[in-house]
Amino acid sequence: MMSEEALLFRQHIEKLMGQVFALVQACPTGRVTTYGWIAKALGYPRGARIIGFIMHEAPEGVPAHRVVNSKGELTGSRAFGQIGRMRELLEKEGIIFSSGDHVNLTRYGWNPEYELNEAERQQALEAANNIPVEANARTLHLMQSDSASPFRA
Repeated sequence: MMSEEALLFRQHIEKLMGQVFALVQACPTGRVTTYGWIAKALGYPRGARIIGFIMHEAPEGVPAHRVVNSKGELTGSRAFGQIGRMRELLEKEGIIFSSGDHVNLTRYGWNPEYELNEAERQQALEAANNIPVEANARTLHLMQSDSASPFRA
């Protein structure tokens, strides 16, 4: 049996996860966003790492390949079943890479803070209610214990 505090924590994290996935779904085809931009748009300006933890749990239908790090690097590429798959998915959407696996954020970047007006942002976040989310034990543990987490106990 889970304590009331643990249940509330789980519900809070699952709500955040849904919001992260909803913002990632709002990122248009042919554009990328960053862990940091998503975090800041949700009120966690130093939360890029927790967004990475959450994106590791992205359900089917969330275009996780559109999330890169602040340098435009494909840091999540191993999560797509094979190295190179993330780049392949982005190239199919029309993204052209600079040297290595870097995406030009000036050209392809999509920052929800600036790209969505308040009504669009609210609409995207309301879509979070339609995304089935269940935080696993690993994610909950990282949220409670990682030094970068604002939820650290």
